[in-house]
Amino acid sequence: MKTLYWRRWNVELDVRNIKTTLGMEALRCRTPEMARKGLWAYLLAYNLIRLLMAQAAMLADQVPRQLSFKHTVQVWISWHARGGASHDGVVIHGLLLLIAEPRVGLRPGRIEPRQRKRRPKPFPLMTKPRPEAREEVRRNGHPKKQH
Repeated sequence: MKTLYWRRWNVELDVRNIKTTLGMEALRCRTPEMARKGLWAYLLAYNLIRLLMAQAAMLADQVPRQLSFKHTVQVWISWHARGGASHDGVVIHGLLLLIAEPRVGLRPGRIEPRQRKRRPKPFPLMTKPRPEAREEVRRNGHPKKQH
C-alpha cells in the first residue's frame, strides 16, 4: 500500500509540473478542438523534458526522479535562447551535464497539505466577451462585491 501511495505522489508531482511549471493552469482556447490541441502540446513538451532528464540522469549515473523538472525547463529555455540549435555531440553533452548538476533529494516521509493555495477572487467570473462586459459597466457601473 505504501508503494502505491508513493507512485500516486509522483503522479501528483507530474501533473503539478505540467500545470504550473509549463504554464497550463488554464487553457485559453475557445473551442474544444483547440483545447485538445493545447493539451496534446503540453503533454508533448512534458515528455520531451522528461526525455532530456532521463538522458541526463543516465549520463550522470543518477535516478531521473532526482533531477529537477523546473531546472531542466529553465536550462533548456536558456540554452535555446542563446542559439542552442547546434546538434554537436559535445554541446549536447554539456547541456545534459548542466541538467544533471543539481539534484532533488529523496524525501521519504514528506507530507504536503491538501489545501488550495490561491484564494478565490471576490469578483464574478466573466461570462461574456470583454467588449460587452465593458459596455455593461459603462451603462450600469461595477457590480457589488459578492461575499
